[in-house]
Amino acid sequence: MADTGFPQTDAEHDFLRIRRRQVLSRLAGWLRREPDDVSEILPFDEVVAALGLVGERRLGMQVIPLDSIVGSVDRTRDFDRWFRPRSHRTRERWERLARAQRRGETIPPIDVYRVGELHFVRDGHHRVSVAHALGLREIDAFVTEVTTKIDATGIGRRGDLITKDLRRVFLDRVPLPGPALASILVTSAWSYAELSLTVEAWGFRLMQQERRYLDRETVARRWYSEEFRPVVRMLAQADLIGDRTEAEAYLQLAAQRYRLMRTHRWDDEVVSRLQADPGH
Repeated sequence: MADTGFPQTDAEHDFLRIRRRQVLSRLAGWLRREPDDVSEILPFDEVVAALGLVGERRLGMQVIPLDSIVGSVDRTRDFDRWFRPRSHRTRERWERLARAQRRGETIPPIDVYRVGELHFVRDGHHRVSVAHALGLREIDAFVTEVTTKIDATGIGRRGDLITKDLRRVFLDRVPLPGPALASILVTSAWSYAELSLTVEAWGFRLMQQERRYLDRETVARRWYSEEFRPVVRMLAQADLIGDRTEAEAYLQLAAQRYRLMRTHRWDDEVVSRLQADPGH
C-alpha cells in the first residue's frame, strides 16, 4: 500500500484510488457490453431463496479469504461486487476506518453468513472495502453457516440465480436423492421446468397404470430407475446423445418420441425413427 507516513492523507488517497477503480471498472464493463449484473454485489436473501433455506448454525470467529466475500445482506447499493464504494456517500466513515487500520488499531471482526464457499456480509461492509483497498487477503469474521437444498457452486452473478432457482423447483417437484440429482444437468435453466413436467406426466401415467396413488419421492425414484437410466443407456448405444447432456438428450428425444409416434413406448421402431429424425 502507498504510505506517506500520514494516516489522514493516506486514507484519503486510499478512498480516491478505490473509487477511481470502481468508476473505471464500470466504464470498462460498459465498453465490453457486459451484463449489468456482472459487477453487482450478490443479495443474500435472493441467493438463499434460489437455493432453498434448510437451516443455519453459528461457527464462531474464523479467518476467511477476502475474495470469498461476494454479497451483502442489506448494503447492495453502496458497494460493487468487489466492495468498492459506488459513491462518495460513505467516504467519511470509510476514511475513518482506513486511518484506524493504518495506525494499527484493533479492528473488530466482521459478521458474515456462509453459503457453500461464499460469504455475505451482515455487518462490516466498510471494513471489507478498506481491507480490499489496502491489499489484504484475509479478514477476521464471525461466521454463521447457512445450509441450502441446492449447493452454491457456480454462482458468479445475479443471473446465475435463475438456474439455481429452477433447479431447486425441479428438486421440489422431482425429489431425487443426491447421486441421482447430480446426474440431471441441463445447459438451459428452463429445461428444468420442462423436465419437471415430463416426470410428472410419466408419474401420472404410472399411477393410472397401477391404479394407486404414488407420492413424489416414489415417482421420482421410479422414473429415474425405470425410465431415465434405461432410456439414456439405449440412446447412448444408438449414438443419439451427441454433445448434449444425458438429461437434454432424454428430454428432447422424449418430446420427439411423442411427436413421431403419439405414444409413450420405447422400442426398436421408435429408435429407428429417432435416428432418422433426431430433432437436432
